Amino acid sequence: MSYFVGLVRGVAVLDNIMYVVCTDSSTILLYNKDTYSPLDVVINVTGMKRPSDIVVCCDDRQLYVADLDYCIWRVSADDHSYAKWLPTESITNTFHVFTLSVKSRCLLVTSLAGPPGLHKYSTTDRQLLRVVQLPWCKYLHHGVETSRGTFLISHRGTSQDKEPYAVSDFVTHSNVTTRHIM
Repeated sequence: MSYFVGLVRGVAVLDNIMYVVCTDSSTILLYNKDTYSPLDVVINVTGMKRPSDIVVCCDDRQLYVADLDYCIWRVSADDHSYAKWLPTESITNTFHVFTLSVKSRCLLVTSLAGPPGLHKYSTTDRQLLRVVQLPWCKYLHHGVETSRGTFLISHRGTSQDKEPYAVSDFVTHSNVTTRHIM
């Protein structure tokens, strides 16, 4: 039986390797995805302090790690090189990167601070492609873009009630949002 030491914040899988980040660690742990056995190599990302999520883009074989210390790291799955890919403190002091999802060379980022919203970036040139504001959402936890062009979000609270947890499916067209709570 294998186990992880520390609070696991994110897991991503590419080929036969599982990449794991834990709270307050600058290390990405590598495991065999079938046996859960630790591999003899880890990736040390100097400067990474508080990872909160990890995703992998299969198109470019890059890992993207959300760091609560205001940045997103890009790490090569092949040679383990890394760079501070998106220093979010330079975007605005109200953007505090929390969770990530990736689809078709686009990275979708949620923030802990500021108005709830999703920020969509190109993984090829780091350009901000879109910001989807969610004024009816109180606390945004995670978001993904579906193949239908809609967004699924995990959140707590709405403009009417801040307590219930929910998953919402919505689409935006010309600044109009249609939402369905599941």
